[in-house]
Amino acid sequence: MNYYLRRTLRIPATILAVATLTFGLIRLLPGGPFTQLRIQLLQRGIPAEQVNERIQILQNIRPDAPLWQQYLDYMVGVVQLDLGRSISLGEPVASVVARALPWTIFLVVTSTVLMFVIGVLIGAVQAYWEGSRFDKITSGASIFLMSVPYYIFAVVGLFFLSFHLNWFPTGDAAARSIQPGFSLAYIQSVLYHAILPIAAFTIGGIGSTALNMRGNSIQVLGEEFVEVARLRGLSDNRIATSYVAKNAILPMYTGLLLQIGFRLGGTVVLEQIFSYPGLGYYLIAAVNANDYPLMMGCFLVITVTLVVAVFIADLTYGFIDPRISAGDSDAY
Repeated sequence: MNYYLRRTLRIPATILAVATLTFGLIRLLPGGPFTQLRIQLLQRGIPAEQVNERIQILQNIRPDAPLWQQYLDYMVGVVQLDLGRSISLGEPVASVVARALPWTIFLVVTSTVLMFVIGVLIGAVQAYWEGSRFDKITSGASIFLMSVPYYIFAVVGLFFLSFHLNWFPTGDAAARSIQPGFSLAYIQSVLYHAILPIAAFTIGGIGSTALNMRGNSIQVLGEEFVEVARLRGLSDNRIATSYVAKNAILPMYTGLLLQIGFRLGGTVVLEQIFSYPGLGYYLIAAVNANDYPLMMGCFLVITVTLVVAVFIADLTYGFIDPRISAGDSDAY
């Protein structure tokens, strides 16, 4: 079967599995989703005879129906992009997710690209000057960055740079006094508020990227085709860019796209630290408020985004390495 068709057919099956897992995990929580909902609705003064009707409105699921019927109702709602209504926010979950997702993608994509570019440059120089003082110092620094979780950098940066020095804001995605829109003032405010979260997320991943690039480059530098290029009298710059860098970065490409997907999960802690209104922030808020519709919606969107990132990696890697699309290699 064609490589691209085979990869594409996996997407619906994977999303179905993710949605099923989301449906099942929520029901494994202590008390189940409906018990907490019933308690909250009764505490708000909703008459007992109207509780089931309100639950059906909130979750698009009939609480008195059999489990298989609830599953079908939930899946129909997912297909129609109707994820129910948030209990704590009082608005459709799809609206909350649509409002939060761009902020999360902005943080993750920007920090991952910066992490990749900076890490690749440092790793390439390390390999070129292997064994030098620069290589030893940056290798030690890279190992240190790998061993420290990114949220430590986030907390330290927030404490010193925001609370003590007042150089950066302590929360939000933009100043509340500025009207949202494509104005220069709003864009500057967005970038200003994103500096610390992006910096913390970027620094935390530079070490592993640099060491991977260093290892790949050293391996490529020992290949015969590099020696042949040197014997042909090619310049060091051409060897470094056309021979070494290209072949050293290739194995890291799939990892880059996968990291974008996996780092989406890391935003749960990051956005909570900086009160950044992305998916992770609303997911934690939903957990604290026992807001099951919002919880399920955020979890579903994060996992589906990861699936899409892997799918893009599958498709584009075939263009970079034609052996993949031809079926000669499936090892990555």
